[in-house]
Amino acid sequence: MKNKRWILFAVLAVVLGVLAYAFRDRMHFDWHNFGEQLKLADWRRIGIGIALIWLAYGVRAVRWSLFLKPTKKVSPLKLVGSQVIGFTAVALFGRLADLVRPYLVSKRTQLPLSSQVGVYTVERMFDFGCLALIFSVVLLFSPDRANLPRPDLIHKAALGGLLGTFALAIFAILARVAGKVVAAVVGKGLGMFSKSLGESASEKILDFRDGLNVISSLGDFLAIFGVSIIHWLMIIYAYLETTRAFVATPQLATMTLAKCMLLMAWSMGSSMLQLPIVGWFTQIAFTAMGLKAIFNVAPEPAVGCGAVLLIVTFMSVIPLGLVWAQVEHVSLKEISEESEKVGVESLTAPVQEAAE
Repeated sequence: MKNKRWILFAVLAVVLGVLAYAFRDRMHFDWHNFGEQLKLADWRRIGIGIALIWLAYGVRAVRWSLFLKPTKKVSPLKLVGSQVIGFTAVALFGRLADLVRPYLVSKRTQLPLSSQVGVYTVERMFDFGCLALIFSVVLLFSPDRANLPRPDLIHKAALGGLLGTFALAIFAILARVAGKVVAAVVGKGLGMFSKSLGESASEKILDFRDGLNVISSLGDFLAIFGVSIIHWLMIIYAYLETTRAFVATPQLATMTLAKCMLLMAWSMGSSMLQLPIVGWFTQIAFTAMGLKAIFNVAPEPAVGCGAVLLIVTFMSVIPLGLVWAQVEHVSLKEISEESEKVGVESLTAPVQEAAE
């Protein structure tokens, strides 16, 4: 299976290379201008961006310790390494390594992997909800919202994001309070179209309910929510500082918070299916396309900004993670493969038992 995946990634890389070569005459890219954009960039701002991203891993450790609080008191300092190494694995091996963090936390705290996968699921829910909330509030109430491209569509998207956040919150409350009832209703409804789909949906809702059990009180919820907001504000400011570092390009140097949110939403879309190595270049290209299409940025600063944003927000953790892995005697490749294998077995075991 692993060999087949790497063959697929190699094929994709070759295809991208062939396409780039085939259309080389149609692409007008000034490499000298590209170099000048990087040379003139304010690297102090870029350094601030990297510092904020690194600090954000510590904030994630604080949040994970809050998730563990009802089960076991664990110092955030004990979890920082798991976050750093986990995100390093994702940067190197793609989204297939997403389970490294819960796997490492499970080993470090001696808690079941299934419980940490549940924490990971709830963590993602808070990430999505808080980012959508910030996105919506900024775009709905920003002073320069009228200057954004297609403000009517953006207003609708922001309003939809806000409604979606509230819908997610209501669903989470219902799942937490009456998970069995919600699972039964959804399972029965979907079961009218497909029995297996209904059973799968019902099971996932119950797993989601179990994950929400890590939040034992309103105080814990507010603490986790507050930490999540702080975490995403740090990442947003890292994006803003990095973009404004390109002082030779007015559209980037004067980037506003509202425009930065649009760029962030665009660029993060390409990272959802991050592939090893190949994904670095596709993400740079996708971000550059967004800068050109939305803000009319020339290709050279767009590519430069896309590359530096990737380094700051995604790849800057790699040297830190490699050192940390050496200190903790962790093989990133082995831990990625092992976490994926154990995680899949943990998640599929209940399904197999139900089928038997």
